[in-house]
Amino acid sequence: MEASLVNTLALQISKSLAKSPSILKEGLGCLIILLQNQKGDSLEKKPYTHLSPIPGLISTLQAIAAAHDISPLLRYLLPHLIHSVITDSDESQTEESSDKMNFSSLLESALQNILLENGLDHMVAKVLLQEYISYGVLSDMSPDSLTGLNQRLLPFVRLLETKYPSALDSVLEGHLKNITDQKEQDLFHQFISLSMSSGKYKILTDSDTSLLLSLNHPLSAVRNLAVEHLKEIIKTAQEGFDESFLREAVLSRLKDDIPEVVLAALTALEAYADHLGPETTVSSLLSLFQRVDLSKNGKWFPVLKEAIGILDDGRLLKDNENLESQVVMELLSFLVITTPYPEYAEHQFTLFITKSKLYSKHPLTKGWSKVLERVVTKSHPSDVVGKANQALIATMTKNLSLMEPSLKLHIIEDLIQVAGKQLSSIREKMAFLVILYTLVQSIEQLSEPHHLQTALNVYSLLEARIRKLITKGISMEVSLNENPKSQIDNLSLGDILSDYLDNLRMAESGGNENWILLTLLLESFIPAIQSPDTPFRGQTWWNPEQLDGQACSYLRLLIRLFDIVIAGASQSHMAFRFKALMQLLFKVHLSDPSDLFKFLSLLWSYNYNLADQLNYTLKALLQTQALYVGSTLVGAQTVSTVKQLVSSSSPVVPSLIVNLGNPIREVRRAAIACLQTLGGAEASPFFPIIEKLLQSTEEIIADPAHVSQAFCSLFEESPMSDKPRSYRQKLATALKEVLRCGCDPKCPSYIASGLMRALQEVNSELVLSTLLPALERLLAKANQEPVVLLKDEVLLLQLIVRKYNEHSASLLAKNQQSLELFIAALKATNEVYQGLPTFQIIALEQITKGFFASLSDEKIQQRLLGVIFDLLVECKNPVCAQTINSVFKAIAVDAEQVAKELAPLEKPKSPATVQQARRQKMQLRKSQAAEPTAEAGCVNWQRVALILELLQHKKKLKNPQALVPSLFNLLNRCLEPLNQELVNFEYTKQLILSCLLNICQKLSPDGGRISPDILDEEKFNVELIVQCVRGSDMPQTHHHALLLLGAAAGMFPDKVLHNIMPIFTFMGANIMRLDDTYSFQVINKTVQTVIPALIQADDGKSSQTGNVANVVTKIINVFVDALPHVPEHRRLPILGQLVRTVGPERFLWVLLLLLFKQHVTKTASTATNGDKEAVLERDAEFWISVCCEFEVEEQLASLINILQYLPTLPEDKQEGKGRNKTTRKKTKEEETAELLFSVETHTGKELRHFKFLSVSFMAQLLASNSLIGKVADCDEVAQKSLQNLEQSLLEEVLRYINTVAHSVEENADKPTAKFWRVLLNKSYDVLDKVNALLPTETFIPVIRGLMSNPLPSVRRKAMDLLNNKLQQRLQWEEGQVELLLELIEELLSIVRRKRKKGEDDDDEQAINRQTALYSLKLLCRSFGAGHQQSFVPVLSAAVDLITDEEEERNVMGSALLCIAEVTSTIKALAIPQLPRLMPAVLKTLKDRKELLSNEIFLLSAVTALQRVSETLPHFISPYLMDILLLVAHLGRITVSAGQSPQLSVRLTSLQTTLATKLAPRVLLPTVTKCYSKLVDTHQSRLGPLMDILKEHIGHMESEQLNSHQSELTAFFLKALDFRSEHSEDDLEKTNEIEGHVINCLLVMVLKLSEVTFRPLFFKLFDWCKTEDASKDRLLTFYRLSDCIADKLKGLFILFAGHLVKPISDLLSQTNLIKTDEALFDSENNTEKSCLLLQYILDCLHKIFLYDTQRFVSKERAEALMMPLVDQLENMLGGEEKFQTRVTEHLIPSIAQFSVAIGDDSQWKPLNYQILLKTRHSSPEVRFAALVMLLELAGKLRENYMVLLPETIPFLAELMEDECEEVEHQCQRVTQQLEVILGEPLQSYF
Repeated sequence: MEASLVNTLALQISKSLAKSPSILKEGLGCLIILLQNQKGDSLEKKPYTHLSPIPGLISTLQAIAAAHDISPLLRYLLPHLIHSVITDSDESQTEESSDKMNFSSLLESALQNILLENGLDHMVAKVLLQEYISYGVLSDMSPDSLTGLNQRLLPFVRLLETKYPSALDSVLEGHLKNITDQKEQDLFHQFISLSMSSGKYKILTDSDTSLLLSLNHPLSAVRNLAVEHLKEIIKTAQEGFDESFLREAVLSRLKDDIPEVVLAALTALEAYADHLGPETTVSSLLSLFQRVDLSKNGKWFPVLKEAIGILDDGRLLKDNENLESQVVMELLSFLVITTPYPEYAEHQFTLFITKSKLYSKHPLTKGWSKVLERVVTKSHPSDVVGKANQALIATMTKNLSLMEPSLKLHIIEDLIQVAGKQLSSIREKMAFLVILYTLVQSIEQLSEPHHLQTALNVYSLLEARIRKLITKGISMEVSLNENPKSQIDNLSLGDILSDYLDNLRMAESGGNENWILLTLLLESFIPAIQSPDTPFRGQTWWNPEQLDGQACSYLRLLIRLFDIVIAGASQSHMAFRFKALMQLLFKVHLSDPSDLFKFLSLLWSYNYNLADQLNYTLKALLQTQALYVGSTLVGAQTVSTVKQLVSSSSPVVPSLIVNLGNPIREVRRAAIACLQTLGGAEASPFFPIIEKLLQSTEEIIADPAHVSQAFCSLFEESPMSDKPRSYRQKLATALKEVLRCGCDPKCPSYIASGLMRALQEVNSELVLSTLLPALERLLAKANQEPVVLLKDEVLLLQLIVRKYNEHSASLLAKNQQSLELFIAALKATNEVYQGLPTFQIIALEQITKGFFASLSDEKIQQRLLGVIFDLLVECKNPVCAQTINSVFKAIAVDAEQVAKELAPLEKPKSPATVQQARRQKMQLRKSQAAEPTAEAGCVNWQRVALILELLQHKKKLKNPQALVPSLFNLLNRCLEPLNQELVNFEYTKQLILSCLLNICQKLSPDGGRISPDILDEEKFNVELIVQCVRGSDMPQTHHHALLLLGAAAGMFPDKVLHNIMPIFTFMGANIMRLDDTYSFQVINKTVQTVIPALIQADDGKSSQTGNVANVVTKIINVFVDALPHVPEHRRLPILGQLVRTVGPERFLWVLLLLLFKQHVTKTASTATNGDKEAVLERDAEFWISVCCEFEVEEQLASLINILQYLPTLPEDKQEGKGRNKTTRKKTKEEETAELLFSVETHTGKELRHFKFLSVSFMAQLLASNSLIGKVADCDEVAQKSLQNLEQSLLEEVLRYINTVAHSVEENADKPTAKFWRVLLNKSYDVLDKVNALLPTETFIPVIRGLMSNPLPSVRRKAMDLLNNKLQQRLQWEEGQVELLLELIEELLSIVRRKRKKGEDDDDEQAINRQTALYSLKLLCRSFGAGHQQSFVPVLSAAVDLITDEEEERNVMGSALLCIAEVTSTIKALAIPQLPRLMPAVLKTLKDRKELLSNEIFLLSAVTALQRVSETLPHFISPYLMDILLLVAHLGRITVSAGQSPQLSVRLTSLQTTLATKLAPRVLLPTVTKCYSKLVDTHQSRLGPLMDILKEHIGHMESEQLNSHQSELTAFFLKALDFRSEHSEDDLEKTNEIEGHVINCLLVMVLKLSEVTFRPLFFKLFDWCKTEDASKDRLLTFYRLSDCIADKLKGLFILFAGHLVKPISDLLSQTNLIKTDEALFDSENNTEKSCLLLQYILDCLHKIFLYDTQRFVSKERAEALMMPLVDQLENMLGGEEKFQTRVTEHLIPSIAQFSVAIGDDSQWKPLNYQILLKTRHSSPEVRFAALVMLLELAGKLRENYMVLLPETIPFLAELMEDECEEVEHQCQRVTQQLEVILGEPLQSYF
């Protein structure tokens, strides 16, 4: 936004907040949002001055800042606030003390309570400093004033320094670099003095800069001086320095790269150590030792010496053993001699540090200084390094051996920690080797439990370095490769260390010596390891799962040693060293072959261990290497040793078998290689297995899964039958040994599970029986709390449980233990490890179809089934329930077994007395309250419900009918009153019903009858199902029961039929009211299953054949009665399904009649009068929708049945008759008829309504789009089949029409006569709709026959049907057209019949003749164009009718319409009839007195005249004048009488026809004659005549207009003289007629060119100025000129020049001020003069308005100005006329005149003349002048400013006018002028 806008908005908001502090929060939020995206720099100080005094400003900002960012507002406020605080002293003379305090407290509150973010802290500090300096520079302050300012700013600076120290420091540092002026520098120092840390900014005299900059100066000398100054500050404790600055300064200078600076910093550190603390001081000193390398720069020696002196001082490390130990260990590397030259700084420092108190008194290095001194003194310089470091190792080893165990362990841990650090310098690498040798030599001295753990930690250091060397793969030198072993043996440790150091100094890696040193270390390390005292070596398996921690640590260490040794032996150039180390390892720790192969077995199989007790990840490479080592070692063993290795007490073979299934190919290959070395041990119990495996070597290597297949093929029973008995025994023994190994508790569970995986395809009773002990043991552990099973044991247990399969299932019947263990597994629900399935799930999954079928004993099956059901009752795990469900689905169960599980316990005896019954009831309730699972009525309903749920989806069920008695028994128990009171059995009942339905579907898949041998009908208790439906309130129960009944209806139809009506009655009352898909499906299912069974019974297979029709009718009635309660969207599908099921051809009509009866008796009777039609329409739409669900044939058949049924009903109910007749038994047909509509139980009105509704609906259905669409979609074959039905329907309709017509005659004199007439009409309507469906070839002959019917009503109906057909159809075949044209004679015969007075009623009625004429008209419209000759007799007959004066008007009107149609169709063939036709038509329009009373007749006559004129325009010339006069007459009548719009349209069309169809040579003379005839007698008719002429001229071509222009000009001059010739007539009437003439002339003018129009206009101008002519011509001319100017707009300017002078004269002649003479010589002179003025002013206004050619020149302006302005005082016509003329005509004209002038020189006199009128004596004139003045200013806008000075005096006079209205108007004018001109006018007054 613009800066000014932002400033204005902020200022307004600030003012509002100052006035209304209650909206402070909202206002500040508004300011924050405003400044978020705008530049706050554009804001002035004014908003701040309004905001700062508001109370609660800071607290409100603090509240807003808690949730929003207020930095935009603070960025504006705080600088102004700081400025106010600093400049407060100058304003103290004018402000009160409270105001002065306000700014300071406001700023202090803001800094304390609001967090400054987003750079605000830096901004505040910068503004504070800049304002302080600028204020001090600009205002020459005295010392006292400066002191006062400093005191005022001191709290703010200290507050900033406390909360935002970094911001203040950065601002001060940045400003310090930019100070140049001395005065600014002094002020800056004054500002710094306010800070608590002002000292660091003070200028040092030595460096001419501040202390802070000096400490960071690029010159080391300056930094040194600054450190010295800093030291003095610390020692003297000077003020002005904060602790953080001093701390940072000392520590940062310790990191300096110049030794002298660091040395000075050390002295400062020593002085400041008490403030830093021991830890920080020691840490900074140690970091100094770490970054300094004396070998590269000896100048650091004094620095390090000083640092050691500080550390050696007892003050730092006193009473802090940990810190002292840290220092000793960190600097231990400096004890290592790295150079033999005493003059080197590093050598000197080593000698110095050994003599320090730190090391001379430390237990680890005690005595080292003397030893070192002795070695240096006695040894040759070249040997000093080696001997000194070797002596250091010996000294530290000796000192460690003399220590207390706890101290020794602590120091060893510290040494390990030091050795584990990253090595970078030569000194650290040497120190690492020295420390490592010391550690290795000291391990052996440690005792348990620390020995092995420490050994592992030391080995980790050693292993990392060796593995790094192995990875690098450095080549040995040739000299070493020649005789490496001898060279190593001849070298001492000191020599090797010395050589290693020399290589490092030459920037080499020292790889060879490093190899030697590390392998020597490893050689020393292996014997130093002590085996734990645990007895694991004597066990068959070295099982980590059962070993203690010491043994596990020992084995982990052995594995890691084996790993590094085997890696070095196979990958490095020092292989000979590592092979020797391997031998050493085996010799020291695995000297016994048994232990060696137990260790190898552990290596082979440990990577399968999921628990990882050894905490070691054994890689596949090591596993493979161990296998190859094993195969090599086996080949080197003696025969007895090999025999022992392959025995059952050795882990070798099982371990190798497990590896055969390893997913890595090389592991399998290595295992096979190892097995091959054992292949010759035939005495081994595993020999058959080894032999078989070796035969499958290639397959096993290729596929890890093949080992299980090999075992399967080895132990298959069928091939074994061909083998010798001894071989089979060996195989059995081998299998038992493998299984025994897997069952052995000592065997690792991961080995056992691997063996089980290898044997997973070996299944038999032997396998399962052998594994039962292991299963029992593992299940016992699984059931312990807490569970102690390992993950591998869990997997093993799962594998054992999976041995329960179809191959071993027979063992359950032989071995009770196997059954009990399996059941125990089924009940093991504990989830031992997340992600692993429970044993229960595994056991359940073993119950497969084959396993269950293999259980030979049915009792075992029954028990397992019972256990499964019990588990389902007890389980809380959804996975278990789902698994049980899957198991039960899969197994094949006999229904009798399930029935036994469902059978209740023996029912208790029935109580003998009521008291006993009550007691039993109470006991049952108590037992249920105590036990939720207690059985109600001796039935465990929960268990039953779960079993039934399983049966819902059970497909494989043997003998399902065996369950039926049990299920009905349970259903009966559910329905017992005692049980229903205790438990809600609805769900149980639903399950039972569903199970019964499933059984029925299985017994009868097609839904038909079943044999009694399968299921006896007596066992199927339908009554119980019905009772279940009627006694339940649950819709779901109803649904299940109805579905079951539907299924039972097909199986036992007779039994269901006895109980069917209660069911459907219940459905209608309950289920059909539910709005859900399931209920809808239940209804459909019931209907589809029950009713077809009843239909089947009707075929003769049931004894209930006669009742079926009545039963079906009753069922339909039930559905119809329930229909109002059924959800609307369900009604149509339900009824459709019902009728489709019972057969639409038989029962659709029954449904329709029942629906009609329901509407008549219930729906219509309950609806209000206003809703009855809407209800009927809604029901009818629904009934049509029902019908359209079926085929056309079925709908038509239903209509035929209804038409056959309706005549059987009596005409009316005979009240009081027939009641005394003897009662007789009714037939089935009568009973059915009474079900449809019982006359006895309904009133006569309902009977009539029923009949009428039936007939009305048939008409609606036949006219419905759906039925018509279906008929149209039928193909030719279907159409032919429909013809018979359509013919039958037509016959039935006609028969019923005759019946109703007979009833009409019989009841003509009764009150019901009207009903029968209406019913007859409806019947005709049905006939009409039937005919609409009929093929045309059938329809036409039928109609022709009906038109010969003796009854007039029938003949009329036939013609109506014909008319409808003609109107509906557009395309006809030629044959059909011929048939239709033959009807013309029949229709003409009806038209010619005329009933004469006194004749019988049989003669034709007028309405029939009209209908016949209408039919002829439609036939002519449809076919007349192609068959014109056929309709000539029709025209002749119609003309005969209209020439008969005695003919009825309605018939004559129809004849006229027929004439119109026929004439327009046959065209020229109608010419012979014109001499008779035209006079007759004109005569009817002239002579009829009742012309206006019969509008239809009048419309018909006009239509006929229009169509004849349009068709034969060239042949009506003889009648044209009569036609024009008639049209003019009718047009006037229509306007005056307000006739219908249709008649007006017809007349307009006739006028258009006359105007456009006739030639000018014919029409113009006739119009002139008509004008002459009408001008004196019937002037009101001239308007329509002029309208015809106007339209005619509009359609004339230019050539025609030019040729007839003179004729038209003469006519118009004559017509324009109408006013002058009738000057005394009514002006309004004259104006109207003249307006028609002018409008007509305007049409011609617009079609003329400029050349042709100019003479016409001047001719008219001369015409009006003729001396002898009437002055009234002036009125006509200027009115015409006004109209022409309006049409031509700017073009009229070309002709208007001659009008200026006459107009000027006329303005003066009509002004009463100028003349008293009358312009017009008549009584109404005043009215005419006013009218003339109006026309002139309007004409002038249009000329001025459209002037674009500078028409108003100076001369014309002068000619018109005064006459126009003088009209302001012309009171002609009175005050009212004056006001109207001035307002609507004069003022617009003068205003537009001013615009047209366009010259300010002319505006002045115009304005002045208007102003002069304001001084007129008449207040009306003054008022008008004011209005004119305002309008003039409005037109001129800013140009009026030049006229304003002369206007003001006149306005000032009018301000005090004596007339109040003028005064008020003057005020309004002044206000409007201010608005128009844009500036106030008060200054002008």
